[in-house]
Amino acid sequence: MLRIEDVKLAVVGLGYVGLPLAVEFGKKRPVLGFDINKRRIDELKEGRDHTLEVEDDDLAAAVHLRYSHDPESLAEANVFIVTVPTPIDKYKQPDLTPLIRASETIGRVLKRGDVVIYESTVYPGATEEVCVPVLESVSGLRFNEDFYAGYSPERINPGDKNHRVTNIRKVTSGSTPEVAELVDSLYADIIVAGTHKAPSIRVAEAAKVIENTQRDVNIALINELALIFNRLGIDTQAVLEAAGTKWNFLPFRPGLVGGHCIGVDPYYLTHKAQSIGYHPEIILAGRRLNDSMGSYVVSQLIKAMTKRRIQVQGSRVLVMGLTFKENCPDLRNTRVVDIVSELAEYNIDVDVYDPWVDPEEAVQEYGIKPVNEPAQGAYDGIVIAVAHKQFCEMGAARIRALGKPEHVLYDLKYVLTADEADIRL
Repeated sequence: MLRIEDVKLAVVGLGYVGLPLAVEFGKKRPVLGFDINKRRIDELKEGRDHTLEVEDDDLAAAVHLRYSHDPESLAEANVFIVTVPTPIDKYKQPDLTPLIRASETIGRVLKRGDVVIYESTVYPGATEEVCVPVLESVSGLRFNEDFYAGYSPERINPGDKNHRVTNIRKVTSGSTPEVAELVDSLYADIIVAGTHKAPSIRVAEAAKVIENTQRDVNIALINELALIFNRLGIDTQAVLEAAGTKWNFLPFRPGLVGGHCIGVDPYYLTHKAQSIGYHPEIILAGRRLNDSMGSYVVSQLIKAMTKRRIQVQGSRVLVMGLTFKENCPDLRNTRVVDIVSELAEYNIDVDVYDPWVDPEEAVQEYGIKPVNEPAQGAYDGIVIAVAHKQFCEMGAARIRALGKPEHVLYDLKYVLTADEADIRL
């Protein structure tokens, strides 16, 4: 069994999750940061991170971190941490392709005594039912005899500069008690918030997948309340502020639910539940409601435009924000695209403005080309879809100046006060 002092670490996948982790380890021990994207490796070697998750100073401080896109370089490692994406496909089924490909890559260099730790979000059982068989098949080695596995779910919150990898408590687990201890000790070296050693890999997997499922269901409840209050002519934000004066009222807000976790993880859990013959009611109902919010927003905008006798067909609407959350460039699973596509169904000319996004990435991912600057006095409708700090700083007057003399301003994110916007969610 490996000793902690003999660990030669490699982090496989250097995105929003892998890079911050590799950097923190790289401040203390030799680490190989691996990614199949050569462009990503080149920018990191130049000391830049386009995701903005790691500052240039932190990159420079990781003096023991090396980067490579050559799979053969992984042969020097004996502990691998896998941090690749786990998305859903167009049918909302788990897409484990990146996880399987990473396991195949590691399997080709896997040696006796090695440990593979997964951080990617999966359904309970996936590590040992999907990933481990791939490692066995490619390497020819036997699980828990020749090599071992661990699972330590990521808890990265993109764009959050307060909750970082080191100050968020880490759940750890291993395929044997000895491996669990090694995995826990490895993470404890960098996690100042401490660790929680789960009794099994399956428990750790389940803990991760319910963290965001719980948030999804809570947001779905608030979204449904917003639909009710809108019909009653009551301002939802005012209701939530009043209810929030009670000490145990949870501070959720209505809105679009996207991103790499909350809008995805519940489908991993429901997939597994259905495979064992159980049909989840509450979880899937919450998903349906949250996924319908883009369509609801557009229907409210169209109704408001029609009441003001603004011609809908051929009109021009500005959507402010494209990322899945404020103050970060992350476009993964953003539900703002639902608004854009729904508006297009009405033959509306849509401009999308987001100072945080990479225009090339937006075109590649969604076929949306953001405008560099929105036109002044040009829009029949304006939708504030993301609460970027730039939009908050603009204020109502400057945002209104983008609209025609007669226009509708829809504020989804409570950037403005109730009397400054025409509609609030």
